[in-house]
Amino acid sequence: MPGCGKCGRRLDIIANQVGRRDVCPHCGSELHACIHCRHYDETVAKECKEPFAEVPSDKEDANFCDLYQLGDGADRGGSGSKDALLSAAEALFKKKEQ
Repeated sequence: MPGCGKCGRRLDIIANQVGRRDVCPHCGSELHACIHCRHYDETVAKECKEPFAEVPSDKEDANFCDLYQLGDGADRGGSGSKDALLSAAEALFKKKEQ
């Protein structure tokens, strides 16, 4: 189910029907913006997984991108805390005690 890339709340939108002026009913964020797109990823070049996209400098403002597809509102990249990332890495590489 689609979700807001800013507040993470679920949106009642069917078949990716998002207009340029549509806003999130929960936080008021403009929905046709990079941070809500399924191609948005803070860890890749230009913060967009779509190689042919003309990426705007402001990822939170509405834009006219033809490749826009509403994402699921999940965290897509570098917004995790440093402590949480270190804990996950330690848990992954922790030696098993015998």
